[in-house]
Parts: sequence; C-alpha cells; structure tokens
Amino acid sequence: MKLYSERHGIRAPLEKTYSINRDMYSLLLDCCKRYQKNLTHIFILNCHHDFTDSDYVAFDEKGFITRIKIRIPSLFRDEYDRICAPAYDDEYDQYALLDLIEFFAQNIKDISERWNNERYRNYKTIDCHNSSDVFENFQEAINEIFTESGLLYELTDEKIIERIVENSPLTTEIENTFAAVHEVGTRELLKDAVALYKTPNPTARQDSVEKIWDALERLKTYYTTLDKKHSSKKIVNDMANGNDDFADLFNNEFKVLTDIGNKYRIRHHETDRIDITDVRYYDYFFNRCLSLIALAIQYLR
Repeated sequence: MKLYSERHGIRAPLEKTYSINRDMYSLLLDCCKRYQKNLTHIFILNCHHDFTDSDYVAFDEKGFITRIKIRIPSLFRDEYDRICAPAYDDEYDQYALLDLIEFFAQNIKDISERWNNERYRNYKTIDCHNSSDVFENFQEAINEIFTESGLLYELTDEKIIERIVENSPLTTEIENTFAAVHEVGTRELLKDAVALYKTPNPTARQDSVEKIWDALERLKTYYTTLDKKHSSKKIVNDMANGNDDFADLFNNEFKVLTDIGNKYRIRHHETDRIDITDVRYYDYFFNRCLSLIALAIQYLR
C-alpha cells in the first residue's frame, strides 16, 4: 500500500538507478539471510542432542559460507570472512550480490521446522521438501526492495535477474516474433543478444550489441537459395510491399546500420575503429538495430 505522501503526490519522484548503494545492499542481503534455512537440502548439518540422545537436522551455515566463497568469490565479506553488508568506506561488487540472489532463487526449497517435543522444546529440526513454493515469497520480497529502492532490476519467474530498461522498444511481443525466424543461426543470435541486453552487468552491453549486429548480417542471407545481395533485396522488397519510397528507406537503413557496425567498435575491434565511450550508447545502438530486425521478421516467408 502506498504511503500518505505517495498517495497525495507530494513526495519527490523516486530516482531510478542501476547502482546498488550500501543501504540497498543491506536490505537485499538481509532478505537473502531470512531464507537461508530454505537451502538446508544443500547444506545439511546432522546434529545430535545428547540429553535426549536424538539426531536432528540443522542448517550448515559454515558449509554455506565456504560454498559461496568458492561460487561467488567477489561477494563482500568482513575481516572475519563473514558475508555481510559493506560499511561506509568499503568497496564492493554489487553484481556479486545479484549472483547471491540468483543462487538463492535457483536453489531454495520448502522446509518445515518443528520442535522435538512441544512441552520441553529441546531443539528444532528441519524437514526438507521437494517443492519450491517458497520461491514466490522470495521473489516478491526481492522485487519489492528493487521497486521501493528505485533499482531497475527484476527477479523473473525464470529465477534470474534482468535489468529493466525504461521506454525500451524491446517487448515480449517482439521476443515472441523470433519464433517466426526459421533459420536457426539467426534465431539463436537474436535470443543471445536479448539475454545479454537484459543482463545487469554493463560489461554485457557490448556483447549484446555485437550479437544483434551479427544477427542483422546473418538475416541478410536468410533466403539460402539466393546469394546475400539478392536475399537482402528480397527482404527489403517484401518489407516495402512494392513501394519504391519505402524500399529506398529500408535499403538505406540496412546500409547505415552496416556502416555503423563497421565504423564503430561493434563487430570489429581493429585500432582504427571508433570506441563507444559511454555505456548508455549501447542501448541506443541495440534498439536501433533491433527495430529494423523486428520489422523485417514480420515479412519473412
């Protein structure tokens, strides 16, 4: 539920960001820690209670910490090697925290805890179940923190974190049109490009743009019974529906995008290529290329 100032429009607009500050980090880490016991099926600690001479199962936190140290080595730890939130002057890798969230999302299972004896309550044991209904609660809690903090990330139903690009032309409908691309190589390049585009780490932007340009070049050879020139011409003519003005427009756009791919450090990396110096430019290049491909796909036969 929205708070008073939100309901009445008197709160300053929430700043949207991809940067996870220390407060956000702390909230997200605390959320993960609340679900630690849901990883017991991986980190089982077999215990024995001497007084009752009974065995029981607990969560192996030491084993968890050791495993995460190997699995996510750049995750922030304190001087005692404990997983914790960074202090004010500590440096940290925010993407390692996103890795931790994904590790939880992909591995949590339902559990139930019970006292050995409701009267004496000597110890609690954990029963692990094969179901993962708890994921929905975890997903909702993480996404609520993302939303309230203005973080442009989302934990998806596929149990991965994707970045949110506001006002992006990439839609679910466009992604669904990829199925119409019968040529496997082009279809896989498009899927890979989109996956990289959604990846939170900005270092993936360059790879996403390179993949989408590779898809564009491969699309030109879609009609394998024709050479590249005539295949590309057929694609443009089908898009233009016999209209010379639109044929010129689409021909020019294909040429301009080819020139961009050759001139800038996108598909080629020789020293004479122009470096892309602002990571935000990658989104522009990606979406411009995607727009032409998405239109062309609709006319493939």
